[in-house]
Amino acid sequence: MIRVLVIDFETAWDRKLYSIKSMTTEEYIRDKRFKAWGCACKEVGSNEPAEWVGHDRLASYFAGIDWGTTAVMAHNAQFDVSILSWRYGHMPCAIFDTLSMARALYGTEGGLSLDKLAARFGLPTKNAALHSTDGLLDTLSPEVEMELAAYCVQDVYVCEEIYKRLNEGNSFPIKELRLIDLTLRMYVNAVLVLDKEMLVDAIETERSAREDLLERLKVTEADLASNDRFAEVLRSIGVPPPTKISPRTNKEAFAFAKTDALFQALVEGDNEAASLLCEARMMVKSTQSRTRAQRFLSIASRGTLPVPLTYYGAHTGRWTASKGSGLNMQNLKRGSFLRRAVCAPEGYTLVVADLAQIEPRVLAYLSDFRELLRVFSARGDPYASFGAIMFNIPGMTKESHPDLRQSAKSALLGCGYGMGWANFAGQLLTGFLGAPPVLYGISFAKQLGISPRQVEFFGRDEETMERMRVIPRTCTNEELLVHCVICSHIIDTYRVSAQPVQRFWRVCDDYIAKCLVEDSDAAKFGGRRSISHKGVTFAPGRITLPNGMALRYPDLHGSPDEKGRVQWTYDTGKGRTKLYGGKLTENIVQAVARLPMTDGMLRVQKRYPCVLTVHDEAVFLVPKTEEEEAMKWVEQQMTKEAPYLPGVPLEVSMGSSKRYGDAK
Repeated sequence: MIRVLVIDFETAWDRKLYSIKSMTTEEYIRDKRFKAWGCACKEVGSNEPAEWVGHDRLASYFAGIDWGTTAVMAHNAQFDVSILSWRYGHMPCAIFDTLSMARALYGTEGGLSLDKLAARFGLPTKNAALHSTDGLLDTLSPEVEMELAAYCVQDVYVCEEIYKRLNEGNSFPIKELRLIDLTLRMYVNAVLVLDKEMLVDAIETERSAREDLLERLKVTEADLASNDRFAEVLRSIGVPPPTKISPRTNKEAFAFAKTDALFQALVEGDNEAASLLCEARMMVKSTQSRTRAQRFLSIASRGTLPVPLTYYGAHTGRWTASKGSGLNMQNLKRGSFLRRAVCAPEGYTLVVADLAQIEPRVLAYLSDFRELLRVFSARGDPYASFGAIMFNIPGMTKESHPDLRQSAKSALLGCGYGMGWANFAGQLLTGFLGAPPVLYGISFAKQLGISPRQVEFFGRDEETMERMRVIPRTCTNEELLVHCVICSHIIDTYRVSAQPVQRFWRVCDDYIAKCLVEDSDAAKFGGRRSISHKGVTFAPGRITLPNGMALRYPDLHGSPDEKGRVQWTYDTGKGRTKLYGGKLTENIVQAVARLPMTDGMLRVQKRYPCVLTVHDEAVFLVPKTEEEEAMKWVEQQMTKEAPYLPGVPLEVSMGSSKRYGDAK
């Protein structure tokens, strides 16, 4: 990279017919009506002002740039660099995005537009426009173009000045700048191909099945979609519509959700007509796969698949789906046709690397849980090994105690953050961390040594029953009670076997009061000071991570609850939320666990481009002829020991295929 060019495009739009506010970025830029009125360009560090390049000169101007040595900077670079790439065929050697940088430094909610950041830093903001370009899709008058150029030139100046302040003293970590570049390339350098034929077949199969069922039942989609009309349909065949007490309103409501036990009883019952009607309703109401398939098919008609991810979209630095993109690539169901429809281009394959148990490994390190660290170091079956500790059964294996191993797995992956039994029970019923739903029954209760008397005693407590009442389920109340007793037993067993983790919760509780608390509360809760713990530094309002980035807790304050205990809350930008030892532990672990994942991705990126990431999984594009060699090399890069996790072994599960859904 020799120089960085700040750019800002101005494009045609129509408030009613053609607008980036009503379309996705991909739809807008690939639309046949797209037109760039021009682009303001300025070299970073140059004393020369930005240059306005009008529509007629854009192609020749960009063609004269050596993009192999020229990087691009923009505010919301996804938009501007997509235009540069898709419309003019040029890909810069690096991409800088001040919007992504600001999100990482100031939080994920609001106040990050160019104008708001300019006001934050005392820079010029836009003046009111004298002319509107709304509805002008073909030509501009000289007066309108002159005004547009002036605004655009100022935006480029402001963007560069914002970058200087965001990266003052080169304080923004280089690795994070590279991750911003990697994230944007997944979108602007779109290489993934969508299988149109598979999508068409899946849409048609679903439509045909839905219409055939409606015809058989002599009902319409409107009959099934409306609660009141569906209730009448059930009554017409002599079936009383099931009801429940809504936890939100505390009033009687129809129990028509697929998680309602009485609704599921109809689905699985002996009344075939009622069962078919309920299945038809679920088919009509479950539009997500149908909508996504149509979205995929629409994108496929215009080109390859841009992957829309938001860098630092979550508080802990994790990626999230881009708002307004119309796609969430983070939750494509395993085994679905949607995953299988995502393919590598001809001559390439997709190599998938998924870091194994990365959060429990980080938690074990931070809490100094040496027994669990030894489990990971043994590189055997961590769930069976931890189950042996948790249930005091030496030599436990997946074959000898499958149910106990599965419970230990659920506890290891989910109970390290102070989760209570009700939350644990609900997550298991709906599918814990993407796993199939689990309902613990009487036989497993016996295996754990839980007596009927314990179950009866558990169900006598009024507060317990209130917490059970709001758990979504497809089981009966009696089955739910047994399930919850078992979940409570597992939580208690985990905590007894994971004492170091509990101590770390208390440490985090202590550090909230001693370090994170804001100035106004500092004296009240013992003063404020900075404390470092295994590369993580606690200070007023923030926790600095090993990579130099920080978890932020603005306006953190404590106040007594109804029992006189201090309850901490902080401002998220959307309101105030609670903070306590278990929650802080979760934040820190997830933020630190991101680091070995992203470090590995950046190492691999030098050789094979990352085209998608989902949670702890990264997907790389590899030439088919290098598949075997690449699998070994990617595994090596993803499992290198991290200096901030000394002695913690990393493992990765690997897979490869032409289709994403078949790779792992």
